[in-house]
Amino acid sequence: MPGTRPDRFAKALASGADAVCIDLEDSVPAEGKAAARAAVIGAMDADFALRINGLTTRAGLADLLALAEAETMPRLLLVPKVESAAEIAMLRAILEDRTPPIVPLIETARGLREAHAIAAAPGVAAMMFGGGDLSAELGVALAWGPLVHARSAFVLACAEGGVPAIDVPFITLDNVEGLAAETRAAKALGFAAKAAIHPAQIAPIHAILRPTADEIAEARAALAAFDAGGGRAIRFNGQMLEAPIVRRFRRILNNAEH
Repeated sequence: MPGTRPDRFAKALASGADAVCIDLEDSVPAEGKAAARAAVIGAMDADFALRINGLTTRAGLADLLALAEAETMPRLLLVPKVESAAEIAMLRAILEDRTPPIVPLIETARGLREAHAIAAAPGVAAMMFGGGDLSAELGVALAWGPLVHARSAFVLACAEGGVPAIDVPFITLDNVEGLAAETRAAKALGFAAKAAIHPAQIAPIHAILRPTADEIAEARAALAAFDAGGGRAIRFNGQMLEAPIVRRFRRILNNAEH
């Protein structure tokens, strides 16, 4: 939600989204950033996530210093255009023990090259793939094909750092089939979540990314069979069931619970 539209915040919270993010970056014009910063950070509600401006910009530094004086911290702090783990360390040094869980956005080629170190930085709770800025830097369309290699590298970096990967929003609002196809592809690649830019996108994303009843039932049966076999590799539903496969089934149940 743009930080300039507080009239929409309550409606966003009622949308069924897992998290609602107030934005001080791209959706706020330069001339409106100071007013949005004062209004949003001065009245921050712990129900919201917050995206500040990039820490290598004057606006981003002003956001961070204002946040350091805020009475209430957001539930998540999204940081755009992160290109090094040093940016995360600086943020944590300023906010100290009040630092919310951090979600860096990887939006540049340099950031992608350093994504493994950023994902492993203390305080990072998840990472988001910033396909819009990256596609502009590469000179390609914001589409699945041109960015599949970058997405794959991003997911590997998140896996190495042990944090969930969040995919970029699907920007064509009226193309429900396209949203569903991209969300399925993201899930198959290893993304745990997908950002949305309109309430109408939430239900289709949930329907695909949340484990189905069949997936949950299979995971429970597989874990029960593995435990009954003493934790050794066994045959289950026509496939070999061993530790790496078991970890996937445990992840499905964890996703279902949370």
